[in-house]
Amino acid sequence: MKRLMIFFVAAMVLSLAMQGGVVRLAILSDVHVTPGNANEGKLREAVAEINAADVDAVMLTGDLTNEGSDEQLRNIKGILDDITHPFYIIPGNHENNWSQSACKTFNDLWGSDRFVFTVDNLVVVGMNCGPFMKMGDGHIKQEDLLWLDSTLTAMVKPGMMVLSVNHYPILDDLDNYRAYVDILKKYPVITHQCGHYHSWRLYETDGINGLMVRALDMGGGNYGYTLMNIDLDRQWIYIYNKVIGKNPEQMYAYHINTDYYTPQLTETQNTVPAGIVIQRVVADNASIFTRVGVDEKNLYFGNSLGYCKAVDKKTGALRWQYKTDAMLFSRPAVGDKYIVLPTSDKRLVWLDKKSGKTKWQYNADGPYVADGVVKDGILYQGGFKTFQAWDVKRHRLLWQYNDINNYCQASPVVDGNDVVFGAWDTYLRSLNRRTGALNWQWNNGKSVNLYSPGNVVSVVTPDRVVIVAPDRVTTAIDRKSGKELWREKNDNKVRESLGHSADGEVAYAKTMDGTLVAMSTGDHYKMLWQVDLGFGYEHAPCIVLEHNGYIYCGSRRGMLAVVNASTRQLEFTYRLGTSEVNGFELDTTTGDIYCSLIEGTIWRISNP
Repeated sequence: MKRLMIFFVAAMVLSLAMQGGVVRLAILSDVHVTPGNANEGKLREAVAEINAADVDAVMLTGDLTNEGSDEQLRNIKGILDDITHPFYIIPGNHENNWSQSACKTFNDLWGSDRFVFTVDNLVVVGMNCGPFMKMGDGHIKQEDLLWLDSTLTAMVKPGMMVLSVNHYPILDDLDNYRAYVDILKKYPVITHQCGHYHSWRLYETDGINGLMVRALDMGGGNYGYTLMNIDLDRQWIYIYNKVIGKNPEQMYAYHINTDYYTPQLTETQNTVPAGIVIQRVVADNASIFTRVGVDEKNLYFGNSLGYCKAVDKKTGALRWQYKTDAMLFSRPAVGDKYIVLPTSDKRLVWLDKKSGKTKWQYNADGPYVADGVVKDGILYQGGFKTFQAWDVKRHRLLWQYNDINNYCQASPVVDGNDVVFGAWDTYLRSLNRRTGALNWQWNNGKSVNLYSPGNVVSVVTPDRVVIVAPDRVTTAIDRKSGKELWREKNDNKVRESLGHSADGEVAYAKTMDGTLVAMSTGDHYKMLWQVDLGFGYEHAPCIVLEHNGYIYCGSRRGMLAVVNASTRQLEFTYRLGTSEVNGFELDTTTGDIYCSLIEGTIWRISNP
């Protein structure tokens, strides 16, 4: 029966292909293969069917795996290498968000996280859209938007059309979808195709047809893929649901439309209280995923093109830049003489603060994506399955703790004789600052890595450690023994955004409802007060910062909210951009506050 079915599919495709101007595509999406799971076997069956069909190209539009590990990526590549047709692939959020290689292994295996090809008079262009190494919305990197525009300008000739491909729809799921759509509307885009939602859906954005396609596994034994027939001559598109071993079922048929429009958009009017100045000081040519390092003269940051940059904090002028071989996710650590740069290409690089020249480097076993802390001349730095202490001046390793089963991400807290940090292996740890010996480790009772306190900066008081995590629970732990004191799961839905008052007696958490909650750091859970930040749904793991009586919060969509700590009222909000705020940094030499946004900007907030 299966042989007859494959013959039927091949015959149907051949019939369509004989029509002039028909482009035939097979689309796999959201296959979520891990070694040995059911999806692995079903993907092999889908590949065999597709190989027997007369299609022009095959695309896999994201979510190849579940956790984006090197093992999972190499495993699925072994399956996809059997595809005999031209094959094109982009990653999805499951490859980008929890990647043990900091998104590098995907590019090493497939050459790039974007593609472009032509069939007949159709240009097909696909790009990665994150989110990159932390919880966030989809985001098209700044350099990819530039590449998209220049590529289509060069390739799209009169009479040609464009099929746009991404893992996310061109809707609010992408923080910068408006910039994306504005580029697409310059060209005859017939459809934007995506996956992500494991469901069928037709929609439109500014007149551009959008198509969400099925996942490999739709539940109930329904395994399959998508067939797309594009009749360029007749200007029609036909979409088929192809369940493995069954006849294709037509889902949609729609006429090609390139008649676009510009919607009426409401712009946010920014107002700030007298005396407060908010100024953009950097607009980079790439995306910025790192927080900002600050000293008396410069700002230091890394971008998605792998450059570490030093810019004059007053003028924004570039002082120097240093190129690495992968996207940067760690804030450059600022020492007295050196900048220590943790890189995704598995190095710690000592850079001269004045020139940016390399003075020394350490080659590690895995990528660095964590923020380090320099205190009293010692760098405390999390890595992949390791945590290290370095004498910055002498670039000498003082100690190394290796009993970690995944990567570190958030900045550690160095206080007294303790170093407290979380990792994506379910554990929060306290180490002896002098020796690196384990004081204690704590786990929330769950074995799933994705619930780890891996990307939260703890609140550490003389007696307690307070954390929030993706399990949406606030936990207080005895600082000396590591014993759990209390856990509070309430309707606030805390996640990874945390801060504290100047005296350490209050912990501030931003919730997934866009509320700031203030909690006591005492022996028992006590809600002190809360205020609506006006963010709505929220998940950005941006630290909360209190300074001079004001509390600073950043959103997943570029909003700054400032709360008066005394009156417990929202002082003002300010739209910095459209993408996630990475974090806040206090300039101890001036009292200014700096923050970076994923879209490639850095802002200064001054309160003279």
